[in-house]
Amino acid sequence: MLEVKNITVTYDGLSNAVDNVSFRIDQPSLVGILGPNGAGKSTMIKGILKLIPSQGETFYNNSPLKKVQKKIAYVEQKSAIDYTFPITVKECVSLGLYPSKKMFQKISTADWKQVDVALEKVRMLEYKNKQIGELSGGQFQRVLIARTLIQRADLIFLDEPFVGIDATSEKIIMNILYGFRNLGKTIMIVHHDLSKVEQYFDQLVIIDKRLIACGATKDVFTEENLIRAYGSSIIVKGSEKQCLPNL
Repeated sequence: MLEVKNITVTYDGLSNAVDNVSFRIDQPSLVGILGPNGAGKSTMIKGILKLIPSQGETFYNNSPLKKVQKKIAYVEQKSAIDYTFPITVKECVSLGLYPSKKMFQKISTADWKQVDVALEKVRMLEYKNKQIGELSGGQFQRVLIARTLIQRADLIFLDEPFVGIDATSEKIIMNILYGFRNLGKTIMIVHHDLSKVEQYFDQLVIIDKRLIACGATKDVFTEENLIRAYGSSIIVKGSEKQCLPNL
């Protein structure tokens, strides 16, 4: 169970980028975080994880997040990662092992086998000795998911994992995320493609700096809530939902 209480993030000391957001996820789920550009979706995740200064508290299974850090994985937007860093695919994935290691403890032969298994699951084993800078956007996102696989986290935050990736990579990643959910994990995903929301997510958190709605997708993915979040730029027609640029 994930409980977020009164998360507020203030950047300039005057206005709130995220304003007093509270919600609760009671069961293992794939949870989409929706909202327009500038709504504070990524900022909210960073505030929840205390990666940036924030007010409020978050609990996972009734424990403060700071006490269960080894159970949490966070994959930031690809655009925030330095592709030129001289590290191979297998080395990048192996970083997921370090939260469970003691200081100065080396990666074992058994650990490297885990890395290979994770890369095989995301169909990236043949690339394990390549530099990450040689990968496409979709391939690199699959590597980041492999890193999450070997971390064995129970609470996973993914920030726009499907931006700029190919359809094959998206399908592979979603199948892995469904498997995570079925193993009892909760996955929080910042997402922007409204056309796939009903297909992908069990629950939604819709925000525009403040919380608009939280609950089962079938209950909160409504025309009313989307208009509250996106305004008049939203078009709702049957099961098709998309945003038009403001004119």
